[in-house]
Amino acid sequence: MGETVELSPVDLEILRVLQNDARTSNKELAAAVGLAPSTCLDRVARLRETGVITGQHAKVDAAKVGRPLEAFLFVQVRPHRRPLVEQFVEHLLALPEIRAVYHLTGPDDFLAHVATTSAAELQRLVLDELTSRDEVARVHTNLVFQQWQGGPLLPPDGEPAQGARIRRRDR
Repeated sequence: MGETVELSPVDLEILRVLQNDARTSNKELAAAVGLAPSTCLDRVARLRETGVITGQHAKVDAAKVGRPLEAFLFVQVRPHRRPLVEQFVEHLLALPEIRAVYHLTGPDDFLAHVATTSAAELQRLVLDELTSRDEVARVHTNLVFQQWQGGPLLPPDGEPAQGARIRRRDR
């Protein structure tokens, strides 16, 4: 899938801290992981260059920006072929209501997480932007009542992440 990146325990701790608060200053991060600030900065730069850290994002409360109704749309497309899949994903990602899109196995081909202003807007999205397309065979909608966020995406203690080798020496 991807190129193997060698991660030390210190690298994993840097990732753990930054995933919990990407605004952590380099000085605070260095202190938290036991490195000199210049060394810590080099480590973070390496994690970015190798693609382990892919960006920093602000988590936005959809309701507080006028999109209080969230839903998951399970979409089946036919025929399920690469050129059609790519066009469909481009279409979805161009819609402002889309929060995330996943390509799936099983009876549904896509899962789209959406945030809309109202039930009427959700209905418009489904009817005008999805089921009106020739390749869309079916859309199944589930509303989101509440959500919880998981913790940092790191391997369990003692187990390397797939695609990553962990060096056990370091500091």
